[in-house]
Amino acid sequence: MSEVTYSPVITARQVAASLLEIKAIQLRTQPPFKWSSGWNSPIYCDNRLALSFPEVRTFIKNALAGIIRQHFPAVEAIAGVATAGIPQGALVADTLELPFLYVRSKPKEHGMSNMIEGKVTPGQKVVVLEDLISTGGSSLKVVEALREAGFEVLGMAAIFTYGFEAAKQHFEEKGVPLVCLSDYNYLLEEAISRELINKNELASLQEWRRAPESWGKQ
Repeated sequence: MSEVTYSPVITARQVAASLLEIKAIQLRTQPPFKWSSGWNSPIYCDNRLALSFPEVRTFIKNALAGIIRQHFPAVEAIAGVATAGIPQGALVADTLELPFLYVRSKPKEHGMSNMIEGKVTPGQKVVVLEDLISTGGSSLKVVEALREAGFEVLGMAAIFTYGFEAAKQHFEEKGVPLVCLSDYNYLLEEAISRELINKNELASLQEWRRAPESWGKQ
């Protein structure tokens, strides 16, 4: 396995720039996007688009491998969160030459009724791979499923996080270290530098992160 290097600030800026360039992340205050939760949002993030761009895909893969080796050197397997974490997790596991498995949001309704797909090895040290962190609720359900199956979850690695305070609290409560390649602050810095948003839009985007559940309802 070839070693991968990881520089946090350089990586965060490059990931934010790349996601904006390929339109995996789009910013729009008027009209806002609507999330499935019912929240109005000035940002839409679909990191799966990165898979269609080989250069971006490879950079993200190597960066994820780097932060996992740096923060979780004892890792023995990678677990992807279905569905968006599956392809990224498989790529990273291959780079690190580690076993790969993935976890569904609920047990399969036929066959073996599996929630975890792949070899279940109790005691194995696993890092969970996610593409995007919002509030952390669905991601942490995967951690619970792995722990119940006997895995030792070392932590979670993700491509991007909105940086909600609620997510920080949820991960701390569950005792799950979280490392991400880039975040909302780096994204806004990159958007300003590229003149994708103006100062008024920046203020609105910052307000959304502080109170996403009420933003845009005034």
